[in-house]
Amino acid sequence: MNKIGLIVAREYVTRVKKKSFILMTLLGPLLLAGVMALVIWIGLSENNDQRILVIDDTHGAFRGLENGDNYTFFYMDELPIDEAKNAFKDSDYTSILHIPESILTNNRPLLYFKDQPSSIVQKRIEKEVERIVEDEKLKLYNIDKNDYKRVKTTFNLAMIKFSEDGGEEEVSGEKAVVGFMFGIAIYMFIFLYGVQVMRGVIEEKNNRIVEVIISSVKPFQLMMGKIIGIALVSLTQFVLWIVLSFTFITASQQILFQDKLEQAGAMQMQKSTEMIDQGGFNKQDISPLDLTNPNHIVNRINWPLMLGLFIFYFLGGYLLYSSLFAAIGAAVDNETDTQQFMLPVTIPLVFAYFLSITIVENPESPAAFWGSIIPFTSPIIMMIRVAMGLDPGEYWQLGLSMILLIGGFIFTTWLAGKIYRTGILMYGKKVNYKEIWKWIRYHD
Repeated sequence: MNKIGLIVAREYVTRVKKKSFILMTLLGPLLLAGVMALVIWIGLSENNDQRILVIDDTHGAFRGLENGDNYTFFYMDELPIDEAKNAFKDSDYTSILHIPESILTNNRPLLYFKDQPSSIVQKRIEKEVERIVEDEKLKLYNIDKNDYKRVKTTFNLAMIKFSEDGGEEEVSGEKAVVGFMFGIAIYMFIFLYGVQVMRGVIEEKNNRIVEVIISSVKPFQLMMGKIIGIALVSLTQFVLWIVLSFTFITASQQILFQDKLEQAGAMQMQKSTEMIDQGGFNKQDISPLDLTNPNHIVNRINWPLMLGLFIFYFLGGYLLYSSLFAAIGAAVDNETDTQQFMLPVTIPLVFAYFLSITIVENPESPAAFWGSIIPFTSPIIMMIRVAMGLDPGEYWQLGLSMILLIGGFIFTTWLAGKIYRTGILMYGKKVNYKEIWKWIRYHD
């Protein structure tokens, strides 16, 4: 074990001192913060002010359209739509909003544009037209507007899972998305650092460094030291990414978008207040910026459990796959020859990724159960199931999944060790599956 510890320390220190490690550790959070800042900027800003010509065939009903920050309505009720379209190209208007005379029956206004408005502006125009149509229908059917507001109800179906022990838990699609993101992170990290193990083995094998190392340690000790050392490097980088990403994202929002975020938050709070007054408030109306709200998705996730399981399933999945990557690296002389061996190793991981997409929609399917139990797919699938919530009667499935994953990486490590000890000192020979099978069956 002391020799494995020395190899782990060597792998760890060598890799964290590399310029590429330091660069990626800093660039990763910076790129993430930049993308987040770009998304916020796009969401909070509109490139062009929309000048919208309103052609109203209802003879005055839509004069009450209200302007917004990025769009202005110019009302015209006597101009035929054909004439407006003919003159549109040379005009200063950016769009034409045509309100047909049959708007109250077909509910279909038309928007002609030169440059397509953003989805945010489109939604705001829809809301304005909807408001006027609603008012006109109330007048048509002689319904008092205040009575209508008291009667109108906005609701979302609450999904409550009834467990075998009589407990109840609300199931949220947002939680599934959080689990999916954790699963995708595991998928990416296993691929990223597993391939590093394989490349490191190939490099040492080609440089004949391994011949010197093998004279002092056993091949299995060398393989385990390399796998564990790179695992510690990945955890170090992951922790630094989390800390730096949070710091950079927070700083960018405070420096670049503080005023706009405060304004957006105030508008959302006003909208939420109006929804509460109308009796139609639900969780979908919570501002993404209001992290103090107990119903916010951030406050409804069991983060200690999710982070703990993330570390366990990442390490378990990494040890399982990286041992196989190490065996592939030992069996070949260059990366070109790895393709035939990489496919059967990576297929289960890729399959787990695509399976996770369907499980978000149907978490109670048999595929979700088996995908979360089988060690080759459980690191991704079980994260989604845990995020969505397991009832006490399903805890045994989590325990079984963890036990099988431990057994899985012990088996693959043993299997990879038998391939590694023979292949690491073999040069210049094209290896096939038949040859590898002989290595596995070989006994000392």
